[in-house]
Parts: sequence; C-alpha cells; structure tokens
Amino acid sequence: MRDFMLVKLSDAEFDEFSVRHPQGNFQQTSAMGHLREGEGKTVEYLGVKENGELKAAGLLQIVHAGRSVFALIHDGPLCDFDDKELLSFFVDGLKSHAKAGGAAQLDITPEAVYRLHTQEGEPDGPADDAMIANLKSLGFEHVGGFSTGYTSVPRWRWVKNLEGIEDEAALTASYAKYRRRNVRIARESGVHTRRLGRDELSLFHQLCELSCEKQGFENRPLSFFEGMYDAFGDDIEYRVAEIHFDEYLKTWQDKLDKLNADKARIQKDLERSRTEKRTNQLNLQLATVEKNMPPVVKRVQEAQELLKQYGEVVPLDGSMFLYHPREVVCTTSGADERFDKFYAPALMHHEMMVKCIERGIPRYNLYGINGLFTPENNPGFGVLEFKQRFNGFVEEMPGEFVLPVKPLTYATKKLVHRILGR
Repeated sequence: MRDFMLVKLSDAEFDEFSVRHPQGNFQQTSAMGHLREGEGKTVEYLGVKENGELKAAGLLQIVHAGRSVFALIHDGPLCDFDDKELLSFFVDGLKSHAKAGGAAQLDITPEAVYRLHTQEGEPDGPADDAMIANLKSLGFEHVGGFSTGYTSVPRWRWVKNLEGIEDEAALTASYAKYRRRNVRIARESGVHTRRLGRDELSLFHQLCELSCEKQGFENRPLSFFEGMYDAFGDDIEYRVAEIHFDEYLKTWQDKLDKLNADKARIQKDLERSRTEKRTNQLNLQLATVEKNMPPVVKRVQEAQELLKQYGEVVPLDGSMFLYHPREVVCTTSGADERFDKFYAPALMHHEMMVKCIERGIPRYNLYGINGLFTPENNPGFGVLEFKQRFNGFVEEMPGEFVLPVKPLTYATKKLVHRILGR
C-alpha cells in the first residue's frame, strides 16, 4: 500500500517543483497564480507527497462566471498520468477542493504529450493511450476528443529541440535553406529586435490588432498584457522587430556606389587595354556590372520612397515570450504584413532561440498549430510552413478533460448549453 498525502504548497515549493518537473511550464507557476488571483479567482497550490517526497502538483483555480462556478488547471496538473494510483489519489484531492470551492466541474488540460510527430505530421513514437484510459476511468470526459483546429490551450504544438546546438552558427545551419536566407535578408535590410518596456506595450498591442483583424480573432485588451508583464517580471519579454529604413537605404546605396566605382574602374582599364584578350575580359566585366545596376537602382529608389513615406524606424513584428527553465514559449504575436518581404518574424524567432542557447534552455516552443499538415482546405497551413522552416517537431497533446464534481449541477448546465446551442 503506497503512502500518499495531499498537501498545500507555498509559492516557493510549487515553483521549485515546476522547475524540475518534465511537464513544468509557465501556466504552472506562482507568477501565473498571482495573476489569476488579481483577476478575482481563488488559487491553491496543491501537491501529493509519497513517503515525504513531492510527486505531483498543480495550480487549481476556482472561477466564478455569472451563476456558474468551475475549477480548472491549465497545462496541468504536473503528474505522471501513467501512474494510476498516484493520479487517482491526486484527482480525489483536487475534486474535494473543487467541490469545497463551489465548483460543478473540474477542467484540466494535461501537459503530458499524447504522441510525438515529425513536423510533417507523421507519427514518431507510440501514443500514450494509458493516460487517456486512466483519466476516463476516473470519470473524466474527453471534451472534443482528438480534435484538430485551434483551441485556447493548443492541442497541437510546434517545438524545436535546442539540445546539442552550441552556438548561433550551428543553429542557423539547422534551418531550411530558405529560412537561413530570410534571416540574412532581415539583417541586411536594417531589421533589429529589442525588448519593450511596460510603457511601450501599446505598440505590441497594435501589432497584434493587425493580425487579429486579418485572421478574424478578437485581440486581448492591453490590460491583459500589462498584467502579464507585472506578474512575470524578468520571466517575460515583449519584443518588437523594427526596420530602420535609413539603414536599408544605406545598404543599397553602398551597393550602388560600389557598382558605379567598379564601372568607372573598368572603363579606365579599357582605355589602357593593349590586347584584344584583355579588352574582351573587361567588356564582359562591364556587361556584368551594367546588368546588375538596374535592380540596385530600383532598390535605392524604393528605399528612398519608404523612408520618405514611413520615416526612419517602423515596427514590423511583435511577440510575447515566456521563460521557464524547461522552455521558452511564444504564445502571442502580431505583424504588419505590408512589410512581409523583410522577414522580421524570422529574425525575431532566430534571435530568441540564440538567447535560449545562451541561457541553456533546451527547447523553443512556437506553440499552436491546427494539426493539419497539407495545404488543401487548410487556412492554417501558412503558419505551419513558417514554423517548419526552422526544422522542429510536433507534440500532440491529449486535449481537454472535464470531471463532474457536482453531477446534477453539471448535467443541468450541459442541458442548458445544448438547448441554447452553445
């Protein structure tokens, strides 16, 4: 008979467990707990000890939404879902605390991976069907099942493994050729990234608004991002990629100046040429220079027009990054697609992966994809293709599970929602 004990954890105890647990993530931290408390939710850090050793833990929230009360655990609990005895004991404890808080149901989205896939969508290992069976045996309903599409807590995630990549050169070499070229173009075009202060979050919010309008999503209010900034402190970064059109102009003007200098030099050499062979060589060189000049002149003119129209510095891309010792995750981003050809998002994510390598963080989580891997009838294929060019893999998560805590109240709620078509 195993000796389990349900315990309440301090902030420090919970965070220490999240740091070392293989499922640890930003949702399961005291920073997120403080944020949820600020939103008016009741928060508890609960854990299970076996023979004095902490084996499982979770941030339990009690949420009041109108007349409805429910409990939830985002991206958790942190637990071995294949250990049925441990899971059963913990669920009983969570259920009791949820019921004491007035909740009719307990919603969880386990952070344990259901199945790994290649980034092309091919299964890359066995499915963890034991986890699903264990949860169902404890009374959980698998809401939505093994769905595709975008969900609030992504069921499909794209991740890049950074273990064994020692520096920026090795990181760049791991990308597809197209992505390596994108990063180079962004830098040569005068794109730079920087961290935003709290007073600049409206800039990030505006970029998100542009993407939300295009994709038909509702943007979160600025206050949400300010709350995240306050709660996570050094463990969150809002970053912006900006193009400096004065640098962009200088890059192309320098290339044009060099071509003009080469042309003048070749023409002088032609005047001094004394042999037919040398004259032919110089004429070929001159033809090459003259062929290369028109597109460069066009770029200089374009840069002059952009500088005149938009000014020296223009924000192109903004992203929110959350640090956890296990990973960095990008949950939210937005971009001005008028300037896609400068590849600001590619540089943004490249530089953040470099930061991960420097800090010894082993994985980069670019978060949600829709679980569809072919372009046919797939509006999310462009998002997938963007991520694939960094060369990573896909985690299929188990999804959402709901446990009735007050069966009659829960059944009534489901019936009402069915009648109202929700």
